[in-house]
Formats: sequence, C-alpha cells, structure tokens
Amino acid sequence: MSYIPNIESLMPAIDLSAMRAQGAGGQNVNKVSSAIHLRFDIRLAAMPEYVKQKLLSGKDKRITQEGILIIKAQSHRTQEMNKQDALERLAEILIEAGKLQKARRATKPSRNSQIKRVDSKVKSGRTKALRKKVDF
Repeated sequence: MSYIPNIESLMPAIDLSAMRAQGAGGQNVNKVSSAIHLRFDIRLAAMPEYVKQKLLSGKDKRITQEGILIIKAQSHRTQEMNKQDALERLAEILIEAGKLQKARRATKPSRNSQIKRVDSKVKSGRTKALRKKVDF
C-alpha cells in the first residue's frame, strides 16, 4: 500500500505565487508574470507521518532547512499551465516519497547451489594452475 496524495486536501500547506519567467522569450517574458513559484510546507500538510519523515530526511535540494519544498514552474507560456505543471510535479514527489519499501526476507542458498559454487571455484583454480611455468 502506498500513499496517493489528494492535492485539494493539501492546499492549506501550498503557497502559489506568480513571477516573471527567466530566460529567452522576447517581449512577452519581460512583461508577463507567467512563472509559478510553489512553496509546500511539509510540516503543515495533512499527510501520513512516514511520508513527511521521508521527505524531510532526504537529500533533495528543493527542500529548505525549515521543511518547505520549493518548485519553480516556467516551461509553459501561460500561468495556468505552469500552475498545473507545478502541482503535478508536487504530486509526483509525494507519490515517490509515499512508496513503501517491501520488507526483505533473508534467504539461505540451497545446498546444491553451494556445491556448484565450490566446484566452479575448484575448476577455476585448476585452470589457473595449468597456466604456470612447467618444470622439466
């Protein structure tokens, strides 16, 4: 079972702000605030504790010391498309953090596989012994 985020329930922890996009784009990029800056407060969010811990303990550079995940979306021309893109990227990050690792069960190699392993090592040793210089 893994965590599937509901963006609507997470909205109180999300702060969206518009800003001017960087890079090339002509006159439009200089006068229209089409980029979206999404700030997601992990500690305020209504989600399972293990997801919060996994996000905060990770080495993601987008997460600040205060526990705020910052996503900047500026690949689209319209503010609405960039907002949608930022929310989708947030959902992907939360889904990835919510995946539970399957518990590993320790196994023991079978007796036959142990015998095969030792036999192959013996055979390899014999092959290497044949490469030695021959004494007459």
